Amino acid sequence: MQVSRALVVRRLLGLALRDPRVLGPLVRAGWRFRARGWYRRPPFLPLPPDDYLAWRLHTAYGNAEATPSAAELRRYLRWLARTGR
Repeated sequence: MQVSRALVVRRLLGLALRDPRVLGPLVRAGWRFRARGWYRRPPFLPLPPDDYLAWRLHTAYGNAEATPSAAELRRYLRWLARTGR
């Protein structure tokens, strides 16, 4: 799962560098997915739990090891910005 998470993070960072308009929705989405009590455990970053990410990927793609493309991530962030959730 770590490899998949690292790849998704790299794609998100690349997406934010190419299209700064997604930075706001990206930060809001990241904050929404953070683990509870993230500030109590190393690496002290608001990252989502691995099992939650695996579940989200499994429900979206039928495979917990799937990695969304940059285009899919961009579409999700635009949807998130439009819906205001």
